[in-house]
Amino acid sequence: MPLRLIFMGTPDFSVPTLLELVAHGHEIVAVYTRAPKPGGRRGLQLQPTPVEEAARRLGVPVLMPKTLKTQEALDAFRAFDADAAVVVAYGMILPQAILDAPKLGCYNLHASLLPRWRGAAPINRAIMAGDAESGVMVMKMDVGLDTGDVAMAERIAITDDMTAIDLHDRLSRLGADLMVRAMAALDRGALQLKKQSEEGVTYAAKIDKTEARIDWTRPARDVLRHIHGLSPFPGAWSELADVSENARVKILRCELATGSGAPGAVLDDQLTIACGEGAIRILELQREGKARMQATDFLRGVPLKPPMRLA
Repeated sequence: MPLRLIFMGTPDFSVPTLLELVAHGHEIVAVYTRAPKPGGRRGLQLQPTPVEEAARRLGVPVLMPKTLKTQEALDAFRAFDADAAVVVAYGMILPQAILDAPKLGCYNLHASLLPRWRGAAPINRAIMAGDAESGVMVMKMDVGLDTGDVAMAERIAITDDMTAIDLHDRLSRLGADLMVRAMAALDRGALQLKKQSEEGVTYAAKIDKTEARIDWTRPARDVLRHIHGLSPFPGAWSELADVSENARVKILRCELATGSGAPGAVLDDQLTIACGEGAIRILELQREGKARMQATDFLRGVPLKPPMRLA
């Protein structure tokens, strides 16, 4: 029997789970998402969230409450008479009354191997910290920050060539499949829950743009993971010390390289940059006010070579 589900999500990451639940026959009685925000070329047009766009195409009712803490919001939520709620990167705290409303509870898809990286930016933080693996977990929600009992998990390796968007996309697809399996088990009464470990708890704080400047004195792998963990947004950046105009560049993809020199020094004509230990080679970057481009295209307009440097 299909479940009656309320789906709660906002960004691109959430959409595959919504689509897979529908494809597997579950009845989505309502979709909760965040309100549109200004966007577009001039930043004036209201942009619906990816989840809202998907829900409209599916013909599912969409709700965008500013808060879930009022009696009105609770009554509206209860009125859907849902078996369960599925929450994927919704971006709003669910109070206890909302958590208690569905017959079988509320289930969250989280993009980390809990209890590591609870919080807002688990994908970025896992890469930036040099973690060897990441994954997705389905947990039954409680009022804590990603502290609920875990039902199911899937793991994947994090390689040095993987950026935040690469990991995001893989976990999004993996998580959709995992949630479908979890809801099937819930429907059968076979979903087993396990308390999270009290050891190894870390918090994935929201990314602050002040973290984005590259520190070339760090070892090459640390620099690479910092760059990839912030790609494409907000983008790790440095400055061309020998260029007076539009000096800032975001580095979006790189690889480990051989060579040594003063931190930030350009070591050759292929954008190999010295770090505190070792070096990286820049593969993709974006100059301030310009489109992202491959390093080979960038070098045609800005021929960086020794003794130039990145500040």
